[in-house]
Amino acid sequence: MQTKGVLFDFSGTLFRIEPVDAWLRAALDARGTAMAADDFERCVRRLTAAGALPGGPPPEQIPPSLATVWAGRDSSAWMHREAYTGMAREADLPDPALYDALYERHMSPAAWQPCPDAAQVLRDLRHNGIAVGVVSNIGWDLRPVFRSHGMDELIDAYALSYEHGVQKPDPRLFRTACTLLGCDPAEVVMVGDDRHADAGASALGCEVRFVDPLPVAERPDGLRALGLPARTGEGSGTHRP
Repeated sequence: MQTKGVLFDFSGTLFRIEPVDAWLRAALDARGTAMAADDFERCVRRLTAAGALPGGPPPEQIPPSLATVWAGRDSSAWMHREAYTGMAREADLPDPALYDALYERHMSPAAWQPCPDAAQVLRDLRHNGIAVGVVSNIGWDLRPVFRSHGMDELIDAYALSYEHGVQKPDPRLFRTACTLLGCDPAEVVMVGDDRHADAGASALGCEVRFVDPLPVAERPDGLRALGLPARTGEGSGTHRP
């Protein structure tokens, strides 16, 4: 069957979050807070081990007190914030106000960098009449990130887990995304970096392709290398919700 739509994961596929040290530094700067170099490095290590940065390194362990909220963290905005600020508290930072400041920072467009080939791949798909969507496990509205980086006009639909109360790999989120694109799942390719979460699209009959979750500097053409399909024709052939 001819491919008419392509869905992309957000974090690790089209964009990547800043490193933990840059994340902490930005939050400190925003608050006008100074921290000694040794304390800064210690906090970076603790935040990294805790998995406190959404889209960053996974936690080394999940405290029993956070197990339930962590498992469902992408199903609502409240659970997402509770899960990640809870993980940050495991790092025992010297300033309690930093937990919320760090969470706010990670939602800033400045905290995210697009992969080098992302915009061009999206542009080529639209030019060739392929509908383009984003399906993401997330607890906040990522649309401003795309707008800030000049990429929102390249996206036809967003299916965000917290807006629908369901998270990948549940096929329902992928079905919602396909419906928003106006495509049969068998006509859609899903592109992601998580072989568990993103593979859920295959239950609907979507083809699934994976990129390596590498830093942007180490993946200059990871999306182009997938050989994403395109169909010829005038106009975008796409549907904005």
